[in-house]
Amino acid sequence: MRHSNDPDDPSADAGRGRRSVSLRWRVALLWLAGGTAVLAVSGLVLGRETRLAPFLVVLPALIAGRGTVRQTAFASVWVTVCIAVSLLDAPLGTVGANLGVIVFALAFNGLSVARAVQRVRSEGEIAMLRSAAVTLQRHLLRPFPLVTDELLVHGLYKPVEEDSRVGGDVYEVVASPYGSRVFIADVQGKGMPALSAAFAVLNAFRAAALAEPTLTAVAESLEKAVLRHNTFAAQTGERERFVTALILNIGSDPEVQAINCGHVAPLLLHHDSKGPAVHVEPSVPLGLGSLTSEPRTVEWFEFPLGSTLLLCTDGVTEARNASGAFYPLEERAVFWDDISPSDVAPTIYRELQRYTEHSRPTDDTALMVLRRRSAPGSQ
Repeated sequence: MRHSNDPDDPSADAGRGRRSVSLRWRVALLWLAGGTAVLAVSGLVLGRETRLAPFLVVLPALIAGRGTVRQTAFASVWVTVCIAVSLLDAPLGTVGANLGVIVFALAFNGLSVARAVQRVRSEGEIAMLRSAAVTLQRHLLRPFPLVTDELLVHGLYKPVEEDSRVGGDVYEVVASPYGSRVFIADVQGKGMPALSAAFAVLNAFRAAALAEPTLTAVAESLEKAVLRHNTFAAQTGERERFVTALILNIGSDPEVQAINCGHVAPLLLHHDSKGPAVHVEPSVPLGLGSLTSEPRTVEWFEFPLGSTLLLCTDGVTEARNASGAFYPLEERAVFWDDISPSDVAPTIYRELQRYTEHSRPTDDTALMVLRRRSAPGSQ
């Protein structure tokens, strides 16, 4: 049974997202006590507490924007009582006006509670939709590790907890008659339309990886799949999207093939020549092939036994710290020589969490760690 504190549980992600925007009772009480104290002191100094008291009605409205319904209702009662008490010693001639103030406070506080109810309900619906989308995504993406005759692939996929929309990161490894075909991609944008495009290109890869003898033919099949999806999307009023992707073909030879369609370059680890594995300028993303006359070409690079290859999406390379600096993936890679391939992805994710601790993550994180297998069944 999966518990709510499981980091891989999408419902836990949604719960953490809701808690991150909710007020703590301590903060809500501080707002109430502080606002009341400021107005009371101002009234004593200026001798106008009766006129200043009605301004307390803004406190429930403020709490309604971040707090729970119960917190907003408590604040409304607090404010109404404070206003009523402040008007007890008012002159008899102002009774009508004072009753009007109380009625206004009751009406305004009622609207604040209604706003809190609406906001909490809307956030709950968004969280449920996101949880369902993340669950669907994780069921269509195979869990790690992925194994073929040539590869043992570890990795992870983590959606952005603070964002209400699911991203379009996908990955796959297919054991084909032509070697192990590896795929990682990131669809432009977020939400269900991006997820739909991601599944379209993922299914196209699964079919093409088995059927097409060359990597360029696989890339051409993916290009056509994205264009078909964009045509359908335009008919339903959705905007067209492009897909950055990296496609690899890994056989028994030390050299492997790669086609980079605007994606983050693969990074060699646990090897003498550490660093980016491909150096040719990436081609245009999938779906944008008509913008250039240059065909997508295959680049060869060495990936011998005992070495490790890291693939990721831009949720890693474009993660920023509080000062706005990008996460230095290549610089950090030199410190991972003593880390086993199965621990590389969790290590990177923990570093990303520390690196972005004081800033808001803006994209999902997908990582694949490819390890050459010396023989079938080896680790």
